[in-house]
Amino acid sequence: MYILAPSILAADFSRLGEEVRTVADAGAEYIHLDVMDGAFVPSISFGMPVIQKLRPVTDKVFDVHMMVEEPGRYVADIKKAGADLICVHQEACRHLDRTLNQIRECGCKAAVALNPATPVETLSCVLKEADMFLIMSVNPGFGGQKFIPYTLEKIRKLRSMLNEAGLSTDIQVDGGISAANVRDVLDAGANVIVAGSAVFKNDAAANTREFLEIFSQYQGR
Repeated sequence: MYILAPSILAADFSRLGEEVRTVADAGAEYIHLDVMDGAFVPSISFGMPVIQKLRPVTDKVFDVHMMVEEPGRYVADIKKAGADLICVHQEACRHLDRTLNQIRECGCKAAVALNPATPVETLSCVLKEADMFLIMSVNPGFGGQKFIPYTLEKIRKLRSMLNEAGLSTDIQVDGGISAANVRDVLDAGANVIVAGSAVFKNDAAANTREFLEIFSQYQGR
């Protein structure tokens, strides 16, 4: 299944609820929420209060990407705020297995993210422990960056690893993706696409539908 996860980091924060409702009504299945702490990444974004306020706006999956040092400290509070899926960075967790268990125990789906320069082989021990893996195709912390081409090979490698293990786990990709290059990402083996500026710049509903039309061409392959 191919899924679009618009990243609200690129939305108009002065009317955030309306922006979320627009992409949800246009067919986006996930809402991607980037939580940044100013330590793991340079920027500070938002946290539990914003997620909690947005939760009544839509019943779509809240896909919370924790760009935070030792995110296990916040798992229970993020779940309480309304998360359905919590993604933590391999590089930010001293005890990744423990953190994934925390996420599952609180009733959320668990995902693991990798920065562009982190090899996918570092996931080998947790292939069966996550519901999704996120390949960052830009360096995390800022929106509007250009897609890093070598991350396509990382997607291919990870999909191969999952296939060899008999797993059909979702692969999400985040960073610099647009309607112009998303086919390359899908061809490499990803099926969950995060898009920020490419969705929220100009007509968010029309941009959402354009992505979904491309996805429809891949369904059933």
